[in-house]
Amino acid sequence: MIRFISIIFSFFLIGCSFTKTSFWTQDEKIKVVKKNTSNIFKEEIIIEKEFNQDIIVKLDPLKSSNQKIDDLTNNLSIANTDIKLKKRSKFKFSKIDNFDYFEPEVNFDEKNFIFFDDKGTLFKFDNNFKIIWKKNYYSKQEKKIKPILTFANDGDLLIVFDSIAKFYAVNLKTGDLVWTKKNPNPSNSQVKVFEDKIYAIDLNNTLRCFSIKDGSEIWNFKSENTFLKSTKRNSLIINNKTVYFNNSLGDISAINANDGALVWQMPTQASDIYENAFNLTMSDLVAKKDNLVFSNNKNEFYSINLLNGVVNWKQEINSSVRPVFYNNLIFTVSNEGYFFILDEKTGNIIKITDIFNNFKKKKRSKIKPIGFVMGKKKMLLSTNNGKLLIINIASGKVEKLLKIDNRKISRPFVFDNKILLLTDNSIIKLN
Repeated sequence: MIRFISIIFSFFLIGCSFTKTSFWTQDEKIKVVKKNTSNIFKEEIIIEKEFNQDIIVKLDPLKSSNQKIDDLTNNLSIANTDIKLKKRSKFKFSKIDNFDYFEPEVNFDEKNFIFFDDKGTLFKFDNNFKIIWKKNYYSKQEKKIKPILTFANDGDLLIVFDSIAKFYAVNLKTGDLVWTKKNPNPSNSQVKVFEDKIYAIDLNNTLRCFSIKDGSEIWNFKSENTFLKSTKRNSLIINNKTVYFNNSLGDISAINANDGALVWQMPTQASDIYENAFNLTMSDLVAKKDNLVFSNNKNEFYSINLLNGVVNWKQEINSSVRPVFYNNLIFTVSNEGYFFILDEKTGNIIKITDIFNNFKKKKRSKIKPIGFVMGKKKMLLSTNNGKLLIINIASGKVEKLLKIDNRKISRPFVFDNKILLLTDNSIIKLN
């Protein structure tokens, strides 16, 4: 298909003083690292040093209560809770194969949540881990394949897509099956529900739109297909009746949510270098107002205008975790273990702190961040070696390191003033 590329405008920005905002506890002009506007083919320079590490960042407590998690835009913002981890409980199940690849997530229904086991059994739990209902809609043969499930809900129906090209809807209150369908290909993305439609991306980079009433396909948009499949699930968001998604080649596409028409498309990687696409790992897309941000393991952090696909700025940050917006700041963590704070408008780096400095040098290169969640004062970051770092947001320093498991744990989820973490054979609750 014809690939469209947005015109990239490059600007030279002067450093800004932040002394007049409520973010700073000291009145001084600070240095900024300006956005990178260099050529995409230049040699990568990965940042592995601290910057403005003594600057104290203070989040405005008056505005934190107004921040809401928006599932459609992947905007986690700041959890309106004080994170205190004193107790631990666990729900165990048989090991989920390929847990690392599919990045399973829990789905929330008010003060209840839904997850699954290695045979595709659905569990709905209350906040005390009591099972409300338990259902399985797979044949004996399908159970042997061990499907991986991905969820979305609209408050009444739980929509389930799986890794064996099946998708279905169940009643959230009872768990009863409402309808079931087969997809041409297994899904490989987040799933979103908007108005009366369902959106998901399959392994061939095709975005498909289905009716929530019966699962019938309404339209599909075929992004560029390739024999190289993504090493990470693709991300999609919905904003102002437009669906934005990335494919396995790094293309970002904007599609009309009603009819599937292309609004714009922007490639982020050279189309003739397929080995780049094979090794490409992108963060989830996150939107706020008219801005879309994401990053990748090619040392690129983008801010793009949602309306036209024009690049607002591009910064050299090597990260595969989902970034977080808060007021006029963006927070992220690099694959090398550095905590970044950026200015949302300019892309200037305000502060960098080393949060992996307590790991031994020989082991550090193998440790990767998985994801993080931010509370009013603390940030929780999970790693691929089963550790949970508790970080003071103001100072950027690690206050505590908890051993949760001996292997990879999921990104943290905030649930009813508790923290949920997933492993390949358990759900762990911290409160």
